[in-house]
Order: sequence, then C-alpha cells, then structure tokens
Amino acid sequence: MADVAVIGAQWGDEGKGKIVDWLSARADVVVRFQGGHNAGHTLVIGDAVYKLSLLPSGVVRENCVGVIGSGVVIDPIALLAEIDRIGEQGVAVTPDNLMIAENATLILPVHQELDALREGAAEDANKIGTTKRGIGPAYEDRAGRRALRVADLNDPDSLPAKIDHLLAHHNTLRRGFGADDADAGDLLRLLTDIAPKVTRFARAVWRALGAMRSAGKRVLFEGAQGVLLDVDHGTYPYVTSSNTVAGHAAAGSGVGPGAVGYVLGIVKAYTTRVGEGPFPTELNDETGRRLGERGREFGTVTGRQRRCGWFDAALVRQSLKISGVDGIALTKLDVLDGFEELKVCTGYRINGEDFDYLPAGAHNQAAAEPVYETMAGWAGSTEKARSWADLPAEAVKYVRRIEEIIETPIALVSTSPERDDVILMKDPFQG
Repeated sequence: MADVAVIGAQWGDEGKGKIVDWLSARADVVVRFQGGHNAGHTLVIGDAVYKLSLLPSGVVRENCVGVIGSGVVIDPIALLAEIDRIGEQGVAVTPDNLMIAENATLILPVHQELDALREGAAEDANKIGTTKRGIGPAYEDRAGRRALRVADLNDPDSLPAKIDHLLAHHNTLRRGFGADDADAGDLLRLLTDIAPKVTRFARAVWRALGAMRSAGKRVLFEGAQGVLLDVDHGTYPYVTSSNTVAGHAAAGSGVGPGAVGYVLGIVKAYTTRVGEGPFPTELNDETGRRLGERGREFGTVTGRQRRCGWFDAALVRQSLKISGVDGIALTKLDVLDGFEELKVCTGYRINGEDFDYLPAGAHNQAAAEPVYETMAGWAGSTEKARSWADLPAEAVKYVRRIEEIIETPIALVSTSPERDDVILMKDPFQG
C-alpha cells in the first residue's frame, strides 16, 4: 500500500475536499503540509457538512489522526475558533486526534494588519488579491528568522524579547503606512492566554510520523491551493506564499521524499481562478457566468466569486510535470452537461510566437492568447455516473482527449459533490 499526496493542479478550488474526504475514509493519518487558513475544504459525511480551513480532514473521522506540519503557518485564534466550530457539530478535537508541529510558524494580528495595509495601499495594477489573513507576512518573518513558532509558547520567559524583535521590524513598516505601532504588551497577553490551548497539541511531528509509518499506518498528505499558485512555479507574483507542489509534502511534514508515495493531482473539467493575475482562457461572457452558476463557484473560506473559463490543458500539463503527478482526479464533469460545444486550450500565441507552455515572465503571461481545440458537447447527463457506461459518448471523448493532451492518466472522475459518485480507474492507495 502506498501513501498518497493530494494536490490541486490548477489555481486551487478544484474540488479537493470531496477527493480528500473519499481518500481519508481509508487513511490512518491526514497531514496538512503548507499554506494557512486562506483556503478550505468542504467535506460532506453523511448528513453533516464540515467546512475546514486549517484542520486536516482526518479530524472529522473516527480512528484517524490529523497532523498540521511545519510547512503550515498557523493563526492560533482561527485554529481555536475552528476547533470550537466543529465541536458544536459533535466532533471533539483532542491531542489524541490532532497534532501540531512544534516548529510551525504562528500568524499573529500584526501579520493580518500588515497584509491589509499593503493591499489597501497598492495601486490596482499591483494588487495581488490577497485574503488579508496574514499568510504572506508570516512566511516572510519565517524566512527572516524573526517569527514566533508554536514551541515558543512553551517558553513564556523568552516571549517578551522575541516579541520586541518581531515588532522592531513590523513597527517600522507600520510607520511607513501611517499606522500606529503595535503594542508589545497586547501581543504578550494574547500569546500568554492562548498558549495552553495550543501547546497541548504540539508534538515533534517528524518523529510521530516516522513512528506511524513504521507501524504501517497509511498516510494522506493534503495540499492547499494549487500548483499554479506555487511561490516558485505559479503565475508569479499572483501566487500564494508557500510551495504548493507535491515535493513540499516531504519538507512541510518532516518526512523523506520517498514517503510521499503516489501523487494525485486534482483537476477541474474547466478552469477557475480567484483574485488577480493572468487567466488565458477566462470567459467574461454568458458562458463564463453559466459555468460559475452551474459550478457554484464561490470560495469556501472567503465567499469570493471565482473567475471561470475553458479547460486549459497546456497549463495543466505544465503543472502536472512540475509536481510529478502520477494520476489525476477529474472533477465537476457534470457542470459541462448541456453545452453544445466545448473548447480546450492546447497552447498559446504570444506576440506572434506559438508556445506549448506558459512562460514565466509576467509580460508574456499577460499577453498569452489561447489556442483552442473545439469539441462537441453532450445533451445527456453525467451527474452521479459511477461507470464509463453511464456517460454520454461525447463526454467520454472529452475526458479521453484531456487525458491525451495533459499526458497523464486519469485515476478517477468525479460526477457530483457526493462522495460515492466516482468513476474509479486507479486506486491511488494501491500505488
């Protein structure tokens, strides 16, 4: 049995929640390895709907352990609120089913405030579309070696000096925006109050994961956002502040690269994006609105409406190769039901030159014009299909053509939000 890493292969919002939910039912451990509380999964288990942001999907399942790895930046206030929220739904989160890496970085109010100050001051052309949750500034402080980490909460005597070191940087920036200095005393009182509530979950996660894997436990690594938002490989600068590729599952969890196992890329049957940045296949017309309405394209965490467009096979092929994906889960095929024709982007024309990939330069990305292949749509329904025989012939052709262009096998097709509405070709846990 192989361990499995699940990543989004577009700009996030690919429907990872259902696939992670489907896989987590057979996992012993679910690990979040990057990102913060700016992305989320919606899980449907029986009649219960859980909206998770920081918590790994495993915490809502019996006999499954959730792990927040060191690659995640943690807002402790948001974490405790999320624990309380699902507690009201009958899910008890305890140190028995949740562990947090002691070396994970904390997101503090000063990070969120800086995020908002920057985005508010930016000219429209320079806006990133951040969720203002402090993710980026927290990662900056981690790289700058001034961040506070979970382990610091266990050392209250060191907190005043560490807070002063952090605020020496932040208050200088705040003055540049005309904002008041952050108060060290307020921050110390906040951290002192939350410390026992957070540190009870703190563990040497790398060690615990090693022991569980040695005992034969099945591990699911759960990514947030998507490859095209990776800080190195995405559409920079319109990206998140962490590495979203599968390779970071190892670094962000504290395991060796061989532990990651089978990499499953989640790919939506069309394309969406939230926030600013290039989007070659975007449709600002009735077709785009129709995709958004049928797909209920609103963010789980932010509620923001997503931009919609045709399937970009060239960009997906690029992200799959960057992340070493072994197979894909194609989601939301049913949203395309009833379209007379469909278009698939196979490459780009940029300033008169043809490309089969999207170059890294922002100027080239902004100028990219999609080269489309047009395919026939289908009148029948794919909703709730669980075998190839249940699909209209043109839907099968669409799926197979996508598989051919992206040069990666399709492991499963999702045909509704319901967990069991899946056409399975390859079980990721079988490696």
